[in-house]
Amino acid sequence: MQYPLPKHLPDFSSASVLVIGDVMLDRYWFGETSRISPEAPVPIVKIDGSDDRPGGAGNVALNITALGAKTILLGIAGKDEAGATLLKQLAAAGVKHDICASDENSTIIKLRVISRHQQLLRMDFEEKIIPVCEDILLERFQQHLKEVNLVILSDYGKGTLSNPQTLIKMAREAKVPVIVDPKGSNFSIYSHANIITPNFKEFETVVGRCLNEQDILDKGRALLAQYHMDLLLVTRGEHGMTLIQQDTSLHLPAYAREVLDVTGAGDTVISTLGTAIAAGLSLPEAMSLANLAASLAVAKLGAAIVTPPELQVALTGKTSFTSGIVNEEQLLGAMTEARAQGKRIVFTNGCFDVIHAGHVTCLQMAKQLGDFLVVAVNTDESIRKLKGEGRPVNHLEHRMTVLAGLGVVDWVIPFADDTPERLLRLLQPDVLVKGGEYSVDQVVGADIVRSYGGEIRIIGDKISSSSDIINRIIDLSREQDGSRQHG
Repeated sequence: MQYPLPKHLPDFSSASVLVIGDVMLDRYWFGETSRISPEAPVPIVKIDGSDDRPGGAGNVALNITALGAKTILLGIAGKDEAGATLLKQLAAAGVKHDICASDENSTIIKLRVISRHQQLLRMDFEEKIIPVCEDILLERFQQHLKEVNLVILSDYGKGTLSNPQTLIKMAREAKVPVIVDPKGSNFSIYSHANIITPNFKEFETVVGRCLNEQDILDKGRALLAQYHMDLLLVTRGEHGMTLIQQDTSLHLPAYAREVLDVTGAGDTVISTLGTAIAAGLSLPEAMSLANLAASLAVAKLGAAIVTPPELQVALTGKTSFTSGIVNEEQLLGAMTEARAQGKRIVFTNGCFDVIHAGHVTCLQMAKQLGDFLVVAVNTDESIRKLKGEGRPVNHLEHRMTVLAGLGVVDWVIPFADDTPERLLRLLQPDVLVKGGEYSVDQVVGADIVRSYGGEIRIIGDKISSSSDIINRIIDLSREQDGSRQHG
């Protein structure tokens, strides 16, 4: 069967989704490992970076927001450091939330130790959530129902959704469809949901072992009838996903992609499916788009989000790469499209006041380390702060125009900060390159790049700097002036 892929992406901004469920904090520790502990046969990881991201229902809301839809997140978090970090991360990502802060609960933390793009260990800090905010959540749920056109119940079995039946009933009465990402072996608590999306293991836990495809369909339809549900979407990992209704079914095989990390893949499926439906796609088209999004998510490290430009490239194969001199928004869009095609992005930065052969050689070597080269250039004011009055010799527009004219440079972007650290956090290039005059320990931002698994590369020999050339010109000018005076 031909994939029922939409011809173009829907207007995700027309979708408004209410997410309620177990929120948590995904914490990542990054570091290098090169030896085994003498105390036990385990690797030693030297932690040199960390990252915090919303997890659980928070990751679902994050994915929906990244698609450009309006999102409202409800859940329970503790009044603790992790809870404060979670709320800060949600706000930074633009996720509207109405989290109930509880003294009786601690925020759930899932800590993962990552080395060389591999997850070595996960540690969970959690206790069953005490639903002390149940009445408050119901009140807030009822209030926000008026603002949305779809509801997602994101159940991780931690205790927030202590009474999903009430939520489903409230949504159905308001004529708002409900999609459930279930947990556990008792699906009766999700009766009358419009769509339920278990993975295959969860499905077999409820219906028993399935011996073949027909068995999956028969047991799926029996489940729908028993619990008065409309649709069942079973996610099956490398075997794709199967949509089951009483009178029809649709199976989509998984896309053939390299799998780096399956963390959060289920969140990607339900967020893309729900947002696409809320934006007006047909069910088969929404399912196909969710299948595509899942294939992009598992190719990333951690619980990653998938953006519309990535979907657009994967959907159509077309790109609209902006090249040359760009602003941050244009660069982010172009990099997103490049990454959707599996391209490798290299970053370097500097003043480039007087561009010379040494610069060109290093840029040529940098481009060989990836597919696209970003050159970040200090603004005039930032150079004056670094090098004093009288610099730069060439204004920013001149310097950027020369760099953009070099065939090896794809994107040129100015930065006014004292260091490129903010830009590195924003762009997260695959490789950070500096010239041979630096050692790895001297590279500003190296810790940031290492924290998400990027590389630091020192290339070329020590080259003459713009300052050296300018000083030579000044010396020659003085010598010539002296000769004239004595002549």
